[in-house]
Amino acid sequence: MNHILTSSVLSDEGVMTLLTAAISAASEMRQPQCIVIVDQSGVTLGSFRMRGSRFQSLKSALAKAQTAASIGAPSHSLPEHARLLLAAATKGDATGLRGGLPIRVSGVLVGGIGVGSGSGEQDEQVARAALKAIGADLD
Repeated sequence: MNHILTSSVLSDEGVMTLLTAAISAASEMRQPQCIVIVDQSGVTLGSFRMRGSRFQSLKSALAKAQTAASIGAPSHSLPEHARLLLAAATKGDATGLRGGLPIRVSGVLVGGIGVGSGSGEQDEQVARAALKAIGADLD
């Protein structure tokens, strides 16, 4: 009987690469963003609030990242009918807002990224640029 599991986790360098790529993409579009990276259990590994971004967006970026990591899907894929109930049940830790993506490498879920302060489309574009930088799955 095996009592030990092995797992893949993001390295510190991976977290920094995600943050750097997200900051670069946000700078290119001239939309300051808040970026949060969490592991597969929702624990924050890194975050950055760009100068000029909305400070409350740091909270929504965290919720987006945690939601994406929790469900293994984009944060906006939460069913519409469940969004308010889940937000209330998790005290805001779950959200259906666009901008949270799971971080999967070769099909293995290793975390989530949440981006906030732009439009939902801008947030997701920045998150996708970060995933691309580490060779993460984009679908």
